[in-house]
Amino acid sequence: MPAENGKQNQSQSNGSSGNEPSNSSDILTTRQGHPVSNNQSLRTVGNRGPATLENYQFLEKMSHFDRERIPERVVHARGSGAHGVFEAYGTVGNEPVSKYTRAKLFQEKGKQTPVFVRFSTVGHGIHSPETLRDPRGFAVKFYTEDGNWDLVGNNLKVFFIRDAIKFPDLIHSQKPDPVTNIQSGERIFDFISNTPEAMHMVTFLFSPWGIPANYRQMQGSGVNTYKWVNADGVGVLVKYHWEPLQGIKNLTQAQAQEIQGKNFNHATQDLYEAIERGEYPQWELNVQIMEDGEHPELDFDPLDDTKLWPQDQFPWYPVGKMTLNRNPLNFFAEVEQSAFGTGVLVDGLDFSDDKMLQGRTFSYSDTQRYRVGANYLQLPINAPIKKVATNQRDGQMAYHQDLVPGLNPHVNYEPSSLGGLKEATPAGKDHTPSYSASLVRQKIDRTNDFKQAGERYRMHEDWEKDDLISNLSNALAPAAKVIQDKMIELCTKCDPEYGQRVADGIKKVSEMLKKEKEMSKNGNGQPAPGSDAQKHEAVKQAENMATEAKPY
Repeated sequence: MPAENGKQNQSQSNGSSGNEPSNSSDILTTRQGHPVSNNQSLRTVGNRGPATLENYQFLEKMSHFDRERIPERVVHARGSGAHGVFEAYGTVGNEPVSKYTRAKLFQEKGKQTPVFVRFSTVGHGIHSPETLRDPRGFAVKFYTEDGNWDLVGNNLKVFFIRDAIKFPDLIHSQKPDPVTNIQSGERIFDFISNTPEAMHMVTFLFSPWGIPANYRQMQGSGVNTYKWVNADGVGVLVKYHWEPLQGIKNLTQAQAQEIQGKNFNHATQDLYEAIERGEYPQWELNVQIMEDGEHPELDFDPLDDTKLWPQDQFPWYPVGKMTLNRNPLNFFAEVEQSAFGTGVLVDGLDFSDDKMLQGRTFSYSDTQRYRVGANYLQLPINAPIKKVATNQRDGQMAYHQDLVPGLNPHVNYEPSSLGGLKEATPAGKDHTPSYSASLVRQKIDRTNDFKQAGERYRMHEDWEKDDLISNLSNALAPAAKVIQDKMIELCTKCDPEYGQRVADGIKKVSEMLKKEKEMSKNGNGQPAPGSDAQKHEAVKQAENMATEAKPY
């Protein structure tokens, strides 16, 4: 029998087996059917972390998310890359770098380390325009003498969320609707309006900072908090910042749309041609350093990746310079198959308890094993320059084994008395932070979601504020009123002027859209660029303006 309103029965149309329980519920569960009572926080030692390995809910959720697309990346699909070199300064301010870290690549002035960098957009597909509003990925692979170090970050220095368990939800809200396959601002702001910590990122992303002019003239950041560890095992908290020596340039929405109409590969072309001309782009790597600890004197948690560390309290110290001087010979082999992970650290670098960093460290390498294959680290672009010696064997696409001449090839385990691999001598004392806290699912204590967002709004130049308000108003005008009201409330908490201007902007755009709708009914008027009316008009034009062709 046909279902009511012509729709199929849900259990038949979605490919399910038909033996589901008849009762339905709006309660979120895991794939095992376990009710989820807390979908906001990882299980951690104390509310600041670290995370623990038995986070089944998180591991199940993230493992599935990592496998949602094949073969392109779920995030950061659209990208470009180049080879280069990093040159260390050997100092942090006026002090030797060895005071803070024993990582060999930083120790000597003038020491050079080969690098490969991949720039990308985050939320859109592999052939999407490079003018779309989106954070930009900024991932650097250092081929050091101690093995690879991957510094995986973005152009913007803050993020939408502070707990990794929310990452699939964030990206789902930015991806197209699973039914219509159409992306909408309503989906994005439905999530953001219920996620107050996102307001700092929103205030950057919907301003011109959300569309860098190109890859050469954008900043980079590690975003998360890491640690440096010295020879005595003493750790300090660090944040990484790449500063382009070519200067910083951003685009307004109108400028980006004009460029997109002429070239949707402009950033890739710009990077490639600049290097071919010999105009090698350069970035200086700066670090901020903070004593390890909770820092109750601050009004934010230093591990919160939705926050900036104020430069007046935690200065930027330059530690080296990166120059990109060689284009890939084969885009697929070197750019598409390049694989990065936040867990790829060399001796002298370490993890902080940042809950986003800990979640990313599982997700990134797990994604690469799925996307590229179990032996992705054997590919030349990902392999370290140091000789690899492991007891890992076989797996998909293995084309060599990590054998060492002179050692017993029969022994693929450790320890052994029969000529196998041995453990290395420690390069210094272990860093051994201690913990005494309950294992919980809780948010951090000092969320302070609106202060820095308000400060950023007030720091924007007038033209940046105008573009921010215009972009937010246009995106929110077609959204449900409940979402508009929540976003106005959040903007107002950041800054009263911010909230009022967004409210006024939504009202103005809504009235314009209403007038366009009335005029289109009468066959009069032109819809505004980017409006829903213009999109509907384009759908009709594609059929009505097209030239008929005969079959062959």
